[in-house]
Amino acid sequence: MPDYTTNGLQVEGCARISHIVTGVTACQDLIDAAIDLRAGAVIVHHGYFWKNEPAPIVGMKYRRIAALIKHDINLLAYHLPLDRQPEFGNNAAFAARLGLSDCSLFGAQALALAGTLAQPCSVAELGRRLDQALGRTPLVVGPADRSLRRIGLCTGGAQDYIAEAAALGLDAFISGEISERTTHVAREEGIVYFAAGHHATERDGVRLLGERIAAQFDVMVTFVDIDNPV
Repeated sequence: MPDYTTNGLQVEGCARISHIVTGVTACQDLIDAAIDLRAGAVIVHHGYFWKNEPAPIVGMKYRRIAALIKHDINLLAYHLPLDRQPEFGNNAAFAARLGLSDCSLFGAQALALAGTLAQPCSVAELGRRLDQALGRTPLVVGPADRSLRRIGLCTGGAQDYIAEAAALGLDAFISGEISERTTHVAREEGIVYFAAGHHATERDGVRLLGERIAAQFDVMVTFVDIDNPV
């Protein structure tokens, strides 16, 4: 599917793999953890070589890639395909955490999900559920006194899907990040917006992918969660 990056193998390493490290972003801390664990591969949601980023492999990019090559570690990254994967992708896993049913797709490339809670709840209650599920308190904007039943979501930096969520008549929309404009859309369209954290909302997809790999192949998989407050 069209994406802002290259999906699949990004840096080639050893030919045979017995230990894989999974994580959200291929930052230096995750690479260092993979080196310490003697992993042969790292699988992430956020890899390298993004559209419009500078091409030269210098500075931070050089240090990361040099460490992978020096230790013969493969790097694989799956961005939008992992968001959209219908069984264990980021959005499907997030919807399952919230207990949404009757889910349907909407938005550009049909990435976002809209579903229904088993019972209506207050804005404060959904905020508590997100806090418990993700381990962080979401930022909430929009009407605070409405009952919520129909919920839209798209993990990561998908705050601008709020306009389509409002057009669909959803009561609330959840994503990871928030922009200044998001607050005004929420207030003026009468839809509640929850900014629950880019990193926090995108941990499940790559973790569950690793679990699937471990169950199917003779390989150890370790999920390493590098804390990120954003």
